[in-house]
Amino acid sequence: MRRFLASSIGVTCAAALALPLAPSGAAAAAAAPGGTAPAVTRAAVTNGAGTPGGTQSLPLQPLDPDRASGAATFGLAPRSVRPFSLVGVIWDDPAAELHGQVQVRARAADTGVWSGWQDVETHNADHAADPETAERTSGRARGATAPLWVGASDGVEIRVRAESRSGSEAEPKAGSESTPLLPPGMRLELVDPGEDPPPQDAPSEDTPSEDTPSEDAPSGDTPSEGAESPDRNPGEGAGENTGQPSGQNPADGSAVIPADAPRTGAMSAEATAASAANAPLAPLGATEIPALNRAETEEEYHVLRGTEAAGQEGNAGGQAPRAEPYIGPRPGIVTRSGWGADESLREQGFVYTDKVSAAFVHHSASGNNYTCAEAPSVIRSIYRYHTESMGWRDIGYNFLVDKCGKIYEGRAGGVANPVLGAHTLGFNSNSMGVAVLGTFSSTSPPAAAVTGVAQLTAWKLGLHGMDPSAKTYLTSGGGNLYAKGTQVRLNVISGHRDGFNTECPGGKLYDKLGTVRSAAAGYQGR
Repeated sequence: MRRFLASSIGVTCAAALALPLAPSGAAAAAAAPGGTAPAVTRAAVTNGAGTPGGTQSLPLQPLDPDRASGAATFGLAPRSVRPFSLVGVIWDDPAAELHGQVQVRARAADTGVWSGWQDVETHNADHAADPETAERTSGRARGATAPLWVGASDGVEIRVRAESRSGSEAEPKAGSESTPLLPPGMRLELVDPGEDPPPQDAPSEDTPSEDTPSEDAPSGDTPSEGAESPDRNPGEGAGENTGQPSGQNPADGSAVIPADAPRTGAMSAEATAASAANAPLAPLGATEIPALNRAETEEEYHVLRGTEAAGQEGNAGGQAPRAEPYIGPRPGIVTRSGWGADESLREQGFVYTDKVSAAFVHHSASGNNYTCAEAPSVIRSIYRYHTESMGWRDIGYNFLVDKCGKIYEGRAGGVANPVLGAHTLGFNSNSMGVAVLGTFSSTSPPAAAVTGVAQLTAWKLGLHGMDPSAKTYLTSGGGNLYAKGTQVRLNVISGHRDGFNTECPGGKLYDKLGTVRSAAAGYQGR
């Protein structure tokens, strides 16, 4: 399948509400990296899925140098801010790195208690679009730390301390081209994920009926042409797979709503396009793509690959019956509508690669201090951080898996399609990125999450004829391990660190990849 770029129109965000963050006299006299920009708030435009979130962007101020090392330090003193749940630090140049330590404290919104200092992962440049791609060279991309989930908070303090230069390297010589330890233009991003979409099985009094548009949702035009690859014909023969009974609940007579029931109310053009990309698997507006058994998955495979009619014709002509694929049963997948994506944040249109020859496993490095019920909020926050703060076209990962093993659709374009992501710098082409929500450097991933990754990869790699226990070759787009154009032999299921010199996906999760490979191969029937 050839790479295809659907029509793309830039999305703009409102910036307003400057905050009074005047530094002290001493601080004002010092030169901040790149100067001090005003604070802004980026607000969302609701699409009716839930209460929109937003991002507060606060420029960091120079603080007193570290007493022990004399290292330059920037940050913000403790302050009250509007509600947020996720933090990160961004800067102007996406190619620049932050050589130092970033720590934050947050004040819990419900108790008013301040947390201890929490480390923010600073090495995050390896999660990005490939060099020389349109997404990478758009002029909107920024450097950034990994995001950190802190939970509902209304106060924050941050300090960014540069690494100490030793000996003759303590300070760069005048006129030298030494790389600064702290990049110019550092800003603290405080992300509010907004509220979850209302559950479909417990509609509130304010939830509109199926034939009553939501007052909060703008009516959308029909999706722009080219929102799906012309190489696909997703609507023919697939039908609607609800995976749930319909009718009434025998216990109380209430209506039973399928797990993949569509959202009520009007859908924007962007939301319609994102949902339509999954049309072969679930109805328009579905919040979940239901799980299938093996037989149902194999039938769907032939529909998606266009081999259903060919197999029937072959049998009628006395030829050998079609070969059944090695593919794992399709797992249930929460759609973007299900986790409440604000489709106005991403760029319109979808970008596809040729196929999915490998899966790269990541950890989000956003911390483990979240509940499974909060996972949609964590994903909405990462999505907003990737698009608004880091300047990407969409969330970088193709899929995300929470600590309970639930699977979520990531970058828009259709879960069965080879959507080009921004997850493994140099190896985004012909691959997919799966992020387990959490940090697994010293903490073992839950067994349910490992199982979720195995089930997902068994299905998605099976769609593209790949054996999870095998090796494959990918061509490097450029990185710190392999030069551009290098043919690299990798495991079909690899860790991020296999393609880039990085700690991701954390040592504890990386150690589980052998289990993932064998389990995924078993799910495929190998």
